[in-house]
Amino acid sequence: MFEDDDQVPDGAVRTHASGRADRNGGSTDGSTGRPGFSVMRDVARLAGVSTQTVSRVVNKHPHVAAETRQRVLTAMRALNYRQNLVARALVTQRTGTIGIIAYETSLYGPTSMLYAIEGAARSAGYFVSVASVRHLDRRSVLDAVDWLRRQQVEGIIAIAPATAVASALAEVAGGMATISVGGGYDEAVPSAQIDNAAGARQAARHLLELGHATVHHVAGPAEWPEAGERTDGWREALSAAARPAPLPLRGDWSSQAGYEQGRLLAEDPSVTAVFCASDQLALGVLRALHEAGRRVPEDVSVVGFDDTPDAGHYLPPLTTVRQDFAELGRRSLGLLLAQLDRSDREPAARRTVQVPRLIVRSSTGPPPGRSATPATGLRAP
Repeated sequence: MFEDDDQVPDGAVRTHASGRADRNGGSTDGSTGRPGFSVMRDVARLAGVSTQTVSRVVNKHPHVAAETRQRVLTAMRALNYRQNLVARALVTQRTGTIGIIAYETSLYGPTSMLYAIEGAARSAGYFVSVASVRHLDRRSVLDAVDWLRRQQVEGIIAIAPATAVASALAEVAGGMATISVGGGYDEAVPSAQIDNAAGARQAARHLLELGHATVHHVAGPAEWPEAGERTDGWREALSAAARPAPLPLRGDWSSQAGYEQGRLLAEDPSVTAVFCASDQLALGVLRALHEAGRRVPEDVSVVGFDDTPDAGHYLPPLTTVRQDFAELGRRSLGLLLAQLDRSDREPAARRTVQVPRLIVRSSTGPPPGRSATPATGLRAP
């Protein structure tokens, strides 16, 4: 898959996904072309325009009439024209490739972030080179940065679920345009983030407004900033309502951890509401409550976080906090392109924060002995 023989650094696995452009085909100046591919002057001749106009369309120049642009695009499709990105890089000093540092995991959040960023980059016409790290530590991240630099990427977007990732990126800030995405944050590195605390506050307030005296919390792993932010938001909502905050029970994002903590919660008859830091944790809690004969939501209400594709098919369908990963991908790419295109007079934005939304389904209701009250949040169809 790769054309170089560089040794893959320890702790990283690399893959490569191409963007919309093709490495083969005509040159950017129309002077040469490989057999079987049309060159720029052929496109210009068919569209009835100059090669300079074709170049403007190829490079997405804004000052091209819509009708002219459409004629050129139609001619390109008819002649199977493709840019020669090697020639373009020689002229523009830009490779059209960005790097992504991803965490090698099946967890829904980091995986969805990777797909969202890769999709946004492809839509913008960029190649993507991915360095997937097995460990969220400084050495693995710096090895991944070095590898991506050898691929001559223009900039790097790193999915940073752990603080160590953002801290390692801060060491290379200035020498390479970098963006962090996720919970880990360092002021030296521009970032696109989810407001996890705001999402947790929505979840806890929803349960309190249904009439629950307090809300118990099954938290994510302590080393993940996102887990800490969700715990903070839950605690802030209880404090604002002058409600007691039970001791959080901690898991590792998995349904097994949720099940183990859910068994403890199921034994306590005072527990009527549980906020889980992920939908997978919530899935385990639901099973534990079911096995203990605690009905959801009649006896205990449960809220998750993420809105995974299966959340609406849990039994009962899960009330949860939805993250818009597609929008997060677009925002992170926008920050990176702003870093690449910034001028000294127009400093690029440093941070963008997305507020998630509460999606209300059937796993939440009033506590035993209380009548139903209007639910807050967006009611799922």
